[in-house]
Amino acid sequence: MSTTKVAITIDQTLLAEIDRLVEQRVFPNRSKAVQEAVQDKLARIRRSRLAGECAKLDPQAEQTLAEEGMDQELAGWPEY
Repeated sequence: MSTTKVAITIDQTLLAEIDRLVEQRVFPNRSKAVQEAVQDKLARIRRSRLAGECAKLDPQAEQTLAEEGMDQELAGWPEY
């Protein structure tokens, strides 16, 4: 994956925390720490957006759609 260098402004306390994690070898460097934090945040946003869309669904209507046509399909299967 290609990377691009960007400049950010960050709170000194937060930077000190990142530096401690780098010193403890949790991350190899500041850039990797920030990159992983951004990736995690974006993943959480995507999951919450998906959960929000799923919450809009009507479970009964979804069940009806899932079972639509199952009676005819099951009738064609051999008995075991």
